[in-house]
Formats: sequence, C-alpha cells, structure tokens
Amino acid sequence: MLAILEQIDPDSGDIDLLVQLVCQLRPRQRWLWQRPDDPAKNVRTLTQLLKGNPAQAWALRRYVTTLLERRRHTSLYSDIGILSNDGFVTELKRRVTYRFLPPALDDLYLSDALDQVLYREDDYEWIREVPTADWLELFDVVADAPPPEERGGAPASPDRARLVTIMGLLDAIRTLSCRICALGLEPRLVHSYSEIEDFDSPFLMQNIEVNRYLDEYGRYLEGQIEQPEDARHLLVMLDQCEEVVAKIRRGALSSGTSVALTYLLVALHQSLERLHKLLYLVDVSGELPSAPTLDLDALATSAARPAEPVVSDRRLAAVDLAQELIEAHNTKYRIRGLLRDNVDLLARNVTENASRTGEHYIAESRRELRHMFWAASGAGFIVGFMAMFKILLGTLRSAPLVEAFLFSMNYSLGFVLVHILRFTIATKQPAMTAQRIAASLHRAENGRGVDVDRMAELVNKVFRTQMVAVLGNVLLAFPVAWALAEAWVWFTGHHLVSPDKAHHLLADVDPIHSPAVFYAAIAGVWLFVAGLISGYYDNKALYTRMGQRVRQLRGLRRVLGTERLGRFAQYVEDNLGGLMGNFFFGILLGTTGTVGYLLGLPLDIRHITFSTANVATALVGLDYDLTPAQLGNAALGVFLIGAANLLVSFGLALWVALRARKIRFKRGILLLRALGRRFAYSPVEFFIGPKFQTLPPPDPHTLRGTK
Repeated sequence: MLAILEQIDPDSGDIDLLVQLVCQLRPRQRWLWQRPDDPAKNVRTLTQLLKGNPAQAWALRRYVTTLLERRRHTSLYSDIGILSNDGFVTELKRRVTYRFLPPALDDLYLSDALDQVLYREDDYEWIREVPTADWLELFDVVADAPPPEERGGAPASPDRARLVTIMGLLDAIRTLSCRICALGLEPRLVHSYSEIEDFDSPFLMQNIEVNRYLDEYGRYLEGQIEQPEDARHLLVMLDQCEEVVAKIRRGALSSGTSVALTYLLVALHQSLERLHKLLYLVDVSGELPSAPTLDLDALATSAARPAEPVVSDRRLAAVDLAQELIEAHNTKYRIRGLLRDNVDLLARNVTENASRTGEHYIAESRRELRHMFWAASGAGFIVGFMAMFKILLGTLRSAPLVEAFLFSMNYSLGFVLVHILRFTIATKQPAMTAQRIAASLHRAENGRGVDVDRMAELVNKVFRTQMVAVLGNVLLAFPVAWALAEAWVWFTGHHLVSPDKAHHLLADVDPIHSPAVFYAAIAGVWLFVAGLISGYYDNKALYTRMGQRVRQLRGLRRVLGTERLGRFAQYVEDNLGGLMGNFFFGILLGTTGTVGYLLGLPLDIRHITFSTANVATALVGLDYDLTPAQLGNAALGVFLIGAANLLVSFGLALWVALRARKIRFKRGILLLRALGRRFAYSPVEFFIGPKFQTLPPPDPHTLRGTK
C-alpha cells in the first residue's frame, strides 16, 4: 500500500494507481475454511499511513481531484440504480447480453471509472462492512491534507473537487426532472389515472420548479445572491408525483396492470427517490428535510464513536448515496434485480385477482358446502366421460405430436365445459385459495403482528371445502366411469380396455412400484401454473377493458343483439381468467407425457379424478378379478396422488402469493395450535362447518376454563 502511495502523480489522470489502491483495501478471496479479511482494518491502515505522511495525503487528494475534473458526473447520479426508458423486454435483453460481453468503457464518464475501480460484483458488500466512521475519517484525512511548502500557492483541491461534484449533482437533478416529466406524461400512465388530465400535472410542474431552483442555484454559485431559495415547494410537487404513482398502484389491484405499466411505475419511483436525495445533498439552507428512504439514524449509530461529535446528517446522506450507487453499479447487469422490481409487483396484481377468484372456492356454511359438493359432483360426472375419451383416443395409435394435440383438446375442452357449467375441479382450488389466504394474511397484519386465530378460521374453511370438493369429484367420477365401461360391454360385446391395458392403468396409480406420486407432483405444478395463468388473464381483462372491447364488435352485435352482446361481454370479462386457465391447464396435462417421451425424460402426469376413473375402468376390464391387496394398493395410490396434487399446487401458490406481498409468515406452530383449539372446541363443525354462519374464533381463555 505504501509503495502505491509513493508512485502517485498528483496531476495524472491515469486511473490505474487508484485501481491498485482499492485492490489493497479489498479483502482477499479466501477458501471456506480460512478466516476472511477485515476490510475495516485495511481502511484504518491506509488512514494511519496518510496521517503519518501529509505529503502523500495531499498527493492523493490532488490525484483524486484531477480524476474527478476530467470525467462527467451526471450519468453516475441519474442513471445508475434507475431503470432506463427502453422498457422491460429491452432492458432484460441488454442485461443478458452484457452478462456475457460487457459494454466498452469510456474514460470520459465517472460511471465508467467506477466500473474500472470496483469491477467485482461483490465489492459493495465489503464496502458496507466498513463502519461509516472509518470511511469519514479517511475522507477527512485526505480532504484536510495541506499542500507541501514548495506548492504553497496551489489552489485548494477540496474546493475544486466539491465544486465539480456539486455541478455534476445539479446536472443530474435537471436530467432526472426531465425524465420524470416525460414518464409522467406517458399515455399508459395517463390511461391508468385519467384524473391527471383534469388539473395541472405534478410531473410537469415539478420540472418547472426544478428549472427555477437550478437557475437560482447558478446565480448563487456565481455570487450574485447570498443564498438560493429552499426547495420546499419543489418537494411538495415531488410528493404529489409520488401520490399519483401510489394511486395508480392501488388502482391496479382492481383495474389490472401490465408489464409495461409496472416497469414505468418502478422507473418513476426510482427517479423520484433519487431526485429527493440529490436535492438534500445540494441544499445550502440546512432546512430541507432528508429523503424518507435515508436511514440516517442507522448510519449515525455506525459513524458516531465515544468521545467523538455526532456526524452531520448531510455527510451521512452522502455516504449512504455513495454505498447505494456502488451496490447499484455492481448489480446493474443482474437479471434477478430487474425481475424482483418488476415481476414481483406484477405478481402481486395477478395473485390479487386470483385471490378474489379464490373467494368462490371457500364455503362458509353447511349449505355452501352442499353446493360445493354438487358442483364437484358435476365435474366428476364430466371427468368420467373425459377419461373414457382419452382411452379411446389412445387406441388410435396416432403420431406422438398428433396424440398430444388430441389429449390436450380432450382435457382443455372438458375443463372449459366444467367451468362454463359452473362445476368445480377440486384440484383447481388450492392455487386459488392459497392466494386468498395470503391476501387475508396481508390485510390482517398490523403493528402487533398477524391475527393467527382469524388465519386458522380461514384455513379451516379452506380445508373442509377442499375435502368436500375432492369427495364430490371422486364419488361421482368412479361410478360414471364404471357405468360407461359396463355400457361399452353391453353395446359392443367386448371391454373398453383389454386386460393388459387394465393392468397398465392399475400400474399407473401404483405408489410403490411406479413414480405415480412424482407424476402427481408434476400435475400439482401445472395446477399452480394454471392458477397464475387465470390470475394473469383476469388482470389482463380488467386492464384492457375486455368487456368494453367486446361490446364494440359490430358484427357480433348484429348476430347476438345488443342485450345478449352486453351479457356475453360481461361474461368474457368476468371469466376470461377461468376459461384460459382451464384451457392451458388441459394443454399442459396433454403434452407433458409426449414431451417426456420425445426427450427421453421421466415426465408424465397423474390427476386424482382421472386416476379414480381409470381404476373403475380397469376394474370392469379385469371382470373384477382383483385381490384385496391390489384394491388397497390402488386406493392408496389414488389417495397419495390426490395429496400430491393438492399439497404441491397449494404450497407453490402460497409461496408466490406471500413473496409477491413481501410477507414472511413464521408462525406455523401457532397456526397449528389455533387449528387444534378449533378442533377441540367443535370437532363436527371443524369438518362440516356451521349450519348457517361462521362461528367467531374461540377464546383461548374460555377453552382453558372448560377443561
């Protein structure tokens, strides 16, 4: 480190020595069993070296000032950590491309200099590990270093560096303001919040205020005025812009959103947040409130030492912004961050629509449970026919892709018919009800935590509703498939399936000697995907005003008439998600086996309702010549297939819904205890529900008193 300091040329613009100096501060890469270096120790060592040699400290100060003077600052403050205006897809392509072949660097820009100095993706981690007090002490030693005696007439480097930095910040403020103005006038945003056209747009007004503020600041720097007016009125405009962004986000939960709108809102929020921070740094009045996102208290705690004065908020804000820029720079080509900022927000809206759909899959009373049972029974009736059609389609011996198409259409059209007739496939429930549980958990959360008793009440409703739906599917799918197989024998004189095919159907549900449970888990994944597809199209129907678009079809109006077209348009808008989710679910089920065959991979699906129907068909095909062990094995297989279908789809859907809402629920034990209390309080109602309305959650104190 000392050798590098001795080589520094104060008037050089070559960045290589700074790169070498930072390499000395950077912790060396160690093996897992080796103790990592302490970066704070390296920073303190450099500070002590500079304290002991003021000439080297001055040389470093002049060298850094020269580097700052010869590079443009604006892009570092206005671009790093903020999404570009290119759109989500273009930004994603750019990041994927730059991960393999980074862009060419230009010594003209300070952001590219940062790319040369902090070239490792984890540099921001060790920089954050160094206490703020150590960084500030190092900066003070460099900034306060006096020039050598022979250079007594040299200009004050810190003032030059400070002026260059301030000018870069001011240019970045103007750039960000213009960008916010352009984004705020985007048609997508105006379409989502039409009220903005009824009054002066805050996005336009903030640009006017920024230009006025910067003009005054320029006169202040030239010495024409003693102090520029503070930016409080400008902050009011920025707050109004944030309110518009928040209103559009809230409105998206009911009116839908798109990837493009989500990307636009994220970019706007990031730009407003950065502009707020830059204004705080350049403010000279000392009265401007800091940006709410700055955790100055935490930084002050790490900066202040015993026997040292408390560090000013402005210096802490500068360190916080520097660390933010370094982290954003190191991670600017990471795809995960782009997906996290955009897809999570979109997933929140998709799962919110799915949670509203999930409300229809939760029975509140015994009457609603009976309705659910009959709806599930209707679906079981249709699935019995679908299972027979699939067996018949398999006898055609078509080419693999043709067979996959036929199987997919059998599944898809059957599931769509189930939805149109308002019947219920039990395995479709978990993907919807999980979103409903996550939404309820989010709304119940308050300063004291989650209301576990209300959560247990909802989980109990979901449990008994799904059990009733499964029974409705299975109890009718089995006799319908059996009746169809017997009718086939009566009409044709031979069985629907041969003995070999019957044994093959039984082997498909064997949980011990075949991967039936694994295949059922794959079906559970597709059930989860179908739930997301349903939420996506429900969101799309709301955002694109699908009903209004259908009503505008003149040709369809001539065929159906105005009244029928209105009802049809409303049906499409309300049910587009369900129809598309069922259609794509059928395609996923129908093509999985063929894809596995073509790729030579063990891929297939098992669905509890179809497996039940296949067992009934096999029973007739073998003339009921099955041992009790074979019957028990088939029953166990059907049970485990259903459990895998439900648990996998429910678990994935709940995980995504919680992640989209940024909720971490770690009270599983408390939830189980609350469910146990409900079971002990009323075992009958735990399984079949209350007669008329939901009972309030039992009071734990009352339960203890009854023991």
